[in-house]
Amino acid sequence: MKLLNQSLTYLSVAFFLIIGVWSIVFYINIKDEIRDSIDDGLENNKLLIYLKVQTDSTLLAQHEFGGNNFEIHPIKNPNIGYKKDVYKDTLMYRHNEDDLEPVRILHSTFKHKNQFYHLKVISSLIEEDDLIEDAFYSLLWLFIILICSIFIINNMVLRKVWHPFYDILNKLKNYKLSTQNTPINVTTQTKEFIQLQDATNTLIAHTTKAFIAQKEFTENASHELQTPIAIIINKLELLLESDHLNNDDAQTITEVISMADRLKKLNKTLLLLTKIENKQFLKQDNVSINNCVHTFCNQFIEYTEYKHIEIKIEEATNLYVNINSALADILISNLIKNAIFHNIEQGRIIILIAHQKLTLINTGQTTPLDATSIFNRFTKNESKSKSTGLGLAVCSAICDLYKYQLSYQFIQNEHHFSIQFKN
Repeated sequence: MKLLNQSLTYLSVAFFLIIGVWSIVFYINIKDEIRDSIDDGLENNKLLIYLKVQTDSTLLAQHEFGGNNFEIHPIKNPNIGYKKDVYKDTLMYRHNEDDLEPVRILHSTFKHKNQFYHLKVISSLIEEDDLIEDAFYSLLWLFIILICSIFIINNMVLRKVWHPFYDILNKLKNYKLSTQNTPINVTTQTKEFIQLQDATNTLIAHTTKAFIAQKEFTENASHELQTPIAIIINKLELLLESDHLNNDDAQTITEVISMADRLKKLNKTLLLLTKIENKQFLKQDNVSINNCVHTFCNQFIEYTEYKHIEIKIEEATNLYVNINSALADILISNLIKNAIFHNIEQGRIIILIAHQKLTLINTGQTTPLDATSIFNRFTKNESKSKSTGLGLAVCSAICDLYKYQLSYQFIQNEHHFSIQFKN
C-alpha cells in the first residue's frame, strides 16, 4: 500500500472512531435534553390541569384522552394516597397517522374534595424521533464530507508535499553506479527531505568508492593471474616436447597443463560473474533466441556426434529478447553445453522455443538434481572432475540481472531447464 493511501486509511479510521464516539455522546445528550424539555412541558400541563380542576370540576369526568392530552380516573382504594410522578414512553394510536406512534406519558396523583385521582398527561415524541433521525443523517453526511475532503487533500496537497520523497525514490531506482557520477538532487525546502537527500548521496558516494575498488581489484587480479598462468602452460608445453622425458614425467606434465588450463578457465569465469553482478554489460540488443540455439547446436555438433546424442529443436514462435548479445551467447551456450556434457551415450536433447520461454530437456543421470543448490557456485557432479561448477551459476547470474526466471525440474527421468523471459 502506498504511503499516501496508508495515511488516508489511518485518518479515515480515526475520524470514524472519533465521529462514532462523538455521535453516541451527542445522541445521548440531545435525547436527554429533549426528554427534559418534554418532561418540563408535561409538568407544566399537570399544574395547569390542577388549577382548572379547582374551578371546573367537569374536567374530572375526562376519562379518555379523546381530543385532549390528559385523562383523569378516580382512585377507588382510599388507602392509596399521593404517589411520586412517573414518566414513561409508550405507543398510542393516532388517528391522523393511522398508526401507533411513540408518546411520553406522565402518571400523577392529586386530591380533590377528599378524593384521590390518577392523572395521565401525554406529549407526542414524533418530533423527537424526527429530530434524532435528522441528526443521524447529518452526522453521516458530515463523515462522508470529511472523508471526501481528506481524499482531495491527500491527492492534491499531500501528494505535492511528498513529491520530493518520490522523486528521490525514483532516482534511486534508476541510479547506476557504473554510469552515473552526479549526486541526487531534488528541489525542496523540507528539512527531512534535505536530510534524506544528503544521507542518500553519502551512501551512494561510499558505495561508488567500494564498487570502483572492487571492480579494479577484480580486473587487475584476473589480468595479473592470466599472464603467469599462460606462461606456465607455455613452459610446460615446451617441456613436454623435450626428448629427455620418460612416460611418467610426460603424464605428470600433461596433468599439470590440464589443471593450469582449468585454472585459466576458472579465472575467466569468475571475472565474468563479477562483471555480470556489477552490471557492466549495459548495451542491449534485440537478440533472436532461435538463431542462438541453432548457432550453438551447430558448434557443438562434434560433441553430440561423438556421444551419439540426438538434438531436436521445436520452435513454436520466433523469440526475440532485449539482452546484451554477449550475455545471450553465454547463457544459451552454457545451457546447451550443460545438456551435452551431463548427458549419456545415445541420449537426447529437446529444445522448446515458445512464447517468452525457452526449455531444454535432456537425458542424463536417473536421479533428480538438488534444485535448491544446482545454480550455486562450484556445485557440480563429482564424476565430472573437469567441470568448474560455474556454468549454471553464470546462467543464474545473467537471469537475475534481467529478472528472468531460471528453473529446474525432473520429469519422467529427464532434466528440464527453463527460462521464463519477461512477460
